[in-house]
Amino acid sequence: MKPLFATLAAALLAGPALAQQVVPAQSEISFVSRQMGVPVEGRFKQWTAQIAFDPKNAAAGKVGFTIQTGSASFGSPETDAEVPKAPWFNVAKFPTASFASSAIKPLGGGKFEVAGTLTIKGNAHPVSVPVTVTQAGGTSTATGSFAIKRLDFKIGEGEWTDTSMVANDVTVKFKLALTGMAPL
Repeated sequence: MKPLFATLAAALLAGPALAQQVVPAQSEISFVSRQMGVPVEGRFKQWTAQIAFDPKNAAAGKVGFTIQTGSASFGSPETDAEVPKAPWFNVAKFPTASFASSAIKPLGGGKFEVAGTLTIKGNAHPVSVPVTVTQAGGTSTATGSFAIKRLDFKIGEGEWTDTSMVANDVTVKFKLALTGMAPL
């Protein structure tokens, strides 16, 4: 019984864990690529986020995402049918992509830098994500964007490695409406 009491006491002394809930109707993860020089925007329709973040103790925060790669949509049935195939996201073998934070650094004024590992199609690479948090009422909104090289993650294999058709640079953008975050 003593170990249980010690564990509960340690948890109480550490303070409450702040976990945020995403408001799906007000949140999105999207991306912009260029096809033959023209920007093409898409979004992921299915994803989950695990966020435990206190702005006053950013370094102790954790952010994680799991994205259903088969939910990628450009709004075109023909394109959407191609994206799950092996050259692109290979959904049969890699149904999810993920991000896991390793460090969160406060920059002041509601701005943070979130470092972590992005894994797509089994390829993991470090990324640094600038995030801006604003608050209104009981909702906090985290926004940001960062660039990746699609070929680093083997998105667009075979004939699609030619970057004259589909550019290598992809911008990932997000807007997350959150409840349960402490004041900035």
